[in-house]
Amino acid sequence: MKRYFITGTDTDAGKTLISSALLQKAQQRGLTTFGLKPVAAGCELANGDNDKQWQNEDAQLLRQYSTEQQAYEVHNPIALQAAIAPHIAAEMENTSLTKNSLLAACQPGLQTAADFQLVEGAGGWLVPLNYDETLADFAGELHAEVILVVGLRLGCINHALLSARIIQNSGCNLVGWVANSLSENMEAQAGNLAFLKQWFDKQQISFLGHTPYIPGIDRTDANQLQKITDCLKLADDD
Repeated sequence: MKRYFITGTDTDAGKTLISSALLQKAQQRGLTTFGLKPVAAGCELANGDNDKQWQNEDAQLLRQYSTEQQAYEVHNPIALQAAIAPHIAAEMENTSLTKNSLLAACQPGLQTAADFQLVEGAGGWLVPLNYDETLADFAGELHAEVILVVGLRLGCINHALLSARIIQNSGCNLVGWVANSLSENMEAQAGNLAFLKQWFDKQQISFLGHTPYIPGIDRTDANQLQKITDCLKLADDD
């Protein structure tokens, strides 16, 4: 099994879009796949296996693009209702998040046999679980290689460099990064992308692709997602 942790430079950098495309790419390489969203905030009531349960659209997508599909709660063990920081959403539901409780909740997913296992974080690298621990602490326990999704917008160079430095300082192995266009007409996008490419190249962190902005893309449509998938490579590709 090869396990990757996907993080982003910020909320809405495009982690789920890229995660779904990487799962699709791995499947097209002949690999079995499993996507895991340990904690998701912003859930709605949906039809579960037996009755209504809180589900998150991003986690549903990871499940959809997994060849080894399990019950929803295996793909997303912690589903919180409010679309806010997970530790605050958990407090609103009179519960708490810790690194150890999240690891325990994720065991069925982490133990799912697949060639390519992808674990998607929430927001950026240092999203809090509580007042002492962050998702970075959880990611460190997974011993997974990290992929950073850089949302291309004003300030992305600073966000990307800060994220890369803190991931490396956390002792995790940052193996690749993806540039994801968030708008049609970002000013100086080519210049920003050129700088990021040379900086990451100097750090020997692989460039896994630049994905275009596609207005109104239906992420649940595998054919539409293919336009994103075609722009990516896997971290192990030459």
